[in-house]
Amino acid sequence: MEWMAWTWPTAAFFGVIAALLITFTVLAVRYPETPRHGVLGIETTRGDRLFITLLGSAFINLAWLAIVGAHQPYAMLVCLLYAAAVFRWV
Repeated sequence: MEWMAWTWPTAAFFGVIAALLITFTVLAVRYPETPRHGVLGIETTRGDRLFITLLGSAFINLAWLAIVGAHQPYAMLVCLLYAAAVFRWV
């Protein structure tokens, strides 16, 4: 595992992703939902919205690095606002 260069932020990132997947699995089993139509005009479930949020957050962070360069915690605030919007309106 030395070749992977694990750091605490990397481990925390993957830990949060794993916790989200476990949480969403438990929610899907315990509280099944019907897909809903949002602004995209497609049916989405919680898992779909999580995927859209993670994918969009990756692009937000890449754009932030290209434009701003540093101060990545501010990009996380933008990602949190984006996630709230996706789960509310998509």
